[in-house]
Amino acid sequence: VQLQASGGGLVQAGRSLRLSCIVSPSTFSVNVIGWYRQGPEKQREVVASINHNGFTNYADSVKGRFTISRDNAKNTVYLQMNSLKPDDTAVYYCNTPVLAAVRQWGRGTQVTVSS
Repeated sequence: VQLQASGGGLVQAGRSLRLSCIVSPSTFSVNVIGWYRQGPEKQREVVASINHNGFTNYADSVKGRFTISRDNAKNTVYLQMNSLKPDDTAVYYCNTPVLAAVRQWGRGTQVTVSS
């Protein structure tokens, strides 16, 4: 399975961005998909995850601001990020827990939030 993140950019604090993750061959081939991020001089962390039933989990730091969703018809998983803060600045990746465990990562997308 391959996952490709996109949609990052430079935004002001308080604004929104939506990230997209295209899953190949399809989202049906994966049970759990997560969004991860790695900020400057920080360890990579899981931000949100969603399983095939639509059950979601969020890191405490993003609860109420970020929403993960999946569109199986488009083989895409989204991360809607609202009320962005400078602390959200990071490279964002989408991945599966299995691939993350063996340190196999695709190219991430940079999100920069200015104050």
